[in-house]
Amino acid sequence: MFKERNIGFIGFGNMAQAMADGLLSKQAIRPEQIYVCAKNWEKLKKNADSRSVHPCRSAVEVAEHSDMIILAVKPYLIQEVTEPIRQILSEKIVISVAAGCPFETYESILAPGTHHLSTIPNTPVSVGEGIIICERRHSLTEEEFSDFKELFSSIALIEEVETSQLSVAGTLSGCGPAFASMFLEALADGAVKQGLPRASAYRLASQMVIGTGSLQLQTGNHPGAMKDAVCSPGGTTIVGVAELERHGFRSAVIDAIDAIERGRS
Repeated sequence: MFKERNIGFIGFGNMAQAMADGLLSKQAIRPEQIYVCAKNWEKLKKNADSRSVHPCRSAVEVAEHSDMIILAVKPYLIQEVTEPIRQILSEKIVISVAAGCPFETYESILAPGTHHLSTIPNTPVSVGEGIIICERRHSLTEEEFSDFKELFSSIALIEEVETSQLSVAGTLSGCGPAFASMFLEALADGAVKQGLPRASAYRLASQMVIGTGSLQLQTGNHPGAMKDAVCSPGGTTIVGVAELERHGFRSAVIDAIDAIERGRS
């Protein structure tokens, strides 16, 4: 059981903190099993102390105390950060959360034979409702990958994709929360305009999104069929759907994904 071993975060910014918070809130791991390091010691100490995890002065210290290492620094820093600990990492499970760093990148950076997996998590992992995109090509053993999935499935849907699909999968799950938040805000604004208190509007909009997403995941129904099920002939919902269509709602969302992918190419 991996939950009996230690996890180290090299880099402890927003995403690393979100992952740690999710694991701790779901009691998938205990605070004393987590070791973290970052450049700014005072900020790191504050963030570590608030979670009762171990702050470390260096990546070496983190790596020496941990069984699984989460590389959570900016992509351009990966080689600089891993170089001093290449040999230590060769005996660990290495998990990357750095966007744009697939399997081949790490094969050229890490010591030969290092067991590594590239992933793209999203921020809702902090409340146990996240997504972790995993590159299908990796060098973890079957047991190591099973341990990884067992641990992190407590806070996220684990989705395996081909290397060629990493970018768009990361765009959908990683940028999507911003789009969903804009949708929530707009729904709430519309309800507030009609007299509903803002706090109630936010609660209702958020729960509606959670419920709709859960319904699709559990039933596997096509989103179009779910939409049709709510749209009675001559009813109120189809009036709203028609208005969204007039304003290009769906095409705007598709264009947003296209624009991000174009910017990455």
